[in-house]
Amino acid sequence: MVDHPIPSFVGIDVSRDHLDIALRPAGDAWRVARDEAGIAGLVLQLRALAPAGVVLEATGGLEAPVVAALAAGGVPVAVVNPRQARDFAKATGQLAKTDALDARMLAHFAEAIRPRLRPLPDAAQQQLAALVARRRQVGEMLVAEQQRLRRARPAVRARLAAHIAWLEAELRDLDGDVAAAIQASPAWRARDDLLQSVPGVGPVLSRTLRADLPELGQLDRKQIATLVGVAPLARDSGRLRGRRGIWGGRAEVRRVRYMATLTAMRDNPTIRAFDERLVAAGKPPTAALGACMHKLLHILDAIVRSGQPWRAPAPA
Repeated sequence: MVDHPIPSFVGIDVSRDHLDIALRPAGDAWRVARDEAGIAGLVLQLRALAPAGVVLEATGGLEAPVVAALAAGGVPVAVVNPRQARDFAKATGQLAKTDALDARMLAHFAEAIRPRLRPLPDAAQQQLAALVARRRQVGEMLVAEQQRLRRARPAVRARLAAHIAWLEAELRDLDGDVAAAIQASPAWRARDDLLQSVPGVGPVLSRTLRADLPELGQLDRKQIATLVGVAPLARDSGRLRGRRGIWGGRAEVRRVRYMATLTAMRDNPTIRAFDERLVAAGKPPTAALGACMHKLLHILDAIVRSGQPWRAPAPA
């Protein structure tokens, strides 16, 4: 009888200065610095170990250089939503929270859940994601400063106005950089054209989907809806039957698509007719809006999958 090696799973907890690593089922644990030397050494260690999967939490960008180095080194890696990891920790009885314990929990998560290992976005996509994220930050600052200007005293109004003008110029520059990044790639340009062929979808949603939802067109309907956070989730327990709700997922994609759906409910004949049917059937407006968001996502997913642009439905 041939002995098959037991697969190993690795959890990595990322903090600003160091990385805590845990290995299952062996139980080994160690720490390295989160710098170039520490990350390079970790890649060599894990390549020699050849784990079945490595799991990290999304930590606002701190994990990015680690994930990039692991993926470039051929180490299978997945980045998971912190809420999902925390729910798993609670379900397994791990209530305490330290860096070392979190690494052990992530290794356990990798072993038990086996999250899908998606390929790391290439350098060009990472550049686009960074530009889109920066555009979002500048847009939020612009809105905040405009609100402050309405309430500002005369002594600071000129300074606020100057900063607003700068932010507006920066936003225009970022829009140009994002457009240039998309136009530089024939594949990106084709997807951008496909998405914007749908009434209600403009450049902001198209670019956000391209940067923050690269899985569009690659997963089934339920998976993509859950990934974005628009799949209605049950809240039932025993005899209690709660309302289904949508939560979690990629909030920025959901927020931008929320605004696009409002436009589509007015300009897109398919979404408009769908909304009218739901309202006529007695659906509350908020529930109808959620269903329209879901339907728009399915339309966009189908268009990317098929490579065919939007076609208006034939008149009945």
